[in-house]
Amino acid sequence: MSATHNDDPFLEAQADVLSTLTATRSLLSSYLRIRSLATSTSSPELIQARKELESNVHHLSSDLEDLGDSVRAVEKDPFRFGLDIEEIGRRRKLVQDVGDELEDMRNELSPSVGGPQYKSSNGSALPPPDTFGLDSPMERDDYGAFEQQRQVEMMHEQDEALDEVYGTVENLRNQANDMGRELEEQGEMLEDVDNLADRVGGKLQGGLSRVGDVIKRNEGEYPPRLLESDV
Repeated sequence: MSATHNDDPFLEAQADVLSTLTATRSLLSSYLRIRSLATSTSSPELIQARKELESNVHHLSSDLEDLGDSVRAVEKDPFRFGLDIEEIGRRRKLVQDVGDELEDMRNELSPSVGGPQYKSSNGSALPPPDTFGLDSPMERDDYGAFEQQRQVEMMHEQDEALDEVYGTVENLRNQANDMGRELEEQGEMLEDVDNLADRVGGKLQGGLSRVGDVIKRNEGEYPPRLLESDV
């Protein structure tokens, strides 16, 4: 049975937590990307991304604490809110899961993991998970596994993009080689044409010379006859 009463304190707190969690996940993804590309810890872009993430983590901690308080409040009198044991368990699990994910986010921000307190860059303390008054968080790293999987996917996508680039370069190289061979063949054909033209020209010149000689010999043997009008 789910809660339907307007005075259920869990519903409003749940909406705040889920909204802040969605925004914080986006900031964490951006921070991890910038951190992986940054060449220095003093990078202004990295510092800004870290501050924004720390601010959201701090707000998420506060919202999650309110959500834990609302769970404890309805546990005292679940029938007042129309709740059963299963719904109470679901709410506790939601708080537990968000707490675990929040701890993973803190681990990405803090160089020292497992200490009594987490400090943001402006010196404000971020409360550890056990301040929510629920069971101790289980040792798991769901977000770390997700991030690792995402990194593998990104590397795979980069490899595919590089393969496409290599394929394009190889195609251009083959086309250039084909064009080079065609130009070489055309050069050889032009050279053959030039040689043929030279040979034809030589033969033509020789033929003209022989025709001239024949004409000269004929003129000497057969002088032109005088016409009667010339007598």
